[in-house]
Amino acid sequence: MNTNNNSNMDWLAALTGLAFLVLVIIGVAISGEPPNPSDDSVEEIIDFYVDNDTSIWIGSLLSGLAGTLLVFYGGYLRKVLWAAEGEGHILSAVVLAGATVVAIGAAIDATINIALVETVEDVEPAAVQALSALWSNDFIPFAMGMQIFMLSAGISVVRHGALPKWLGWVAIVFGVAAVTPAGFFAFIGAALWIAVTSIMLTMRARAA
Repeated sequence: MNTNNNSNMDWLAALTGLAFLVLVIIGVAISGEPPNPSDDSVEEIIDFYVDNDTSIWIGSLLSGLAGTLLVFYGGYLRKVLWAAEGEGHILSAVVLAGATVVAIGAAIDATINIALVETVEDVEPAAVQALSALWSNDFIPFAMGMQIFMLSAGISVVRHGALPKWLGWVAIVFGVAAVTPAGFFAFIGAALWIAVTSIMLTMRARAA
């Protein structure tokens, strides 16, 4: 009985990586893309948040939930990598730390969006523009967290073989690129990597 329950939990935990990507896509689609404070007027920013308050609220909450799922997937991936690494290695633990940093970045991003929705008509236009500029440039926690996640996962896979080694090399490439001008595309690639490995690990857990 306990063995079956553990197997079911493994299957669900492995699936959180794919669920993370699904929620990110849905959240972004619902929230929409706010005006760019560098190019658009503060009036356009205010109108956007007033007209789309409900969708931005929902999208922000989904983004926060996606961060939660990523932490759970980081925990599961840590277990898989640790089983291949054995005692005395730190890379699997660093994977979970990276996932946590990304989740904190998602929470900060969602908080700024919700703050704009709640106060956009009550504060000075300059404050709205400042918050919008902050939201448009809060990518450092995402980039840093994803770099930590991908580099540690990739190096562990290449060295210890918990997943196919080509996936390890791909993760390393995305990790290196995460803090470069190609960081946006690296983040998309990393999210797809998470979804692919999530499916692979889910199938492995089901087979077991």
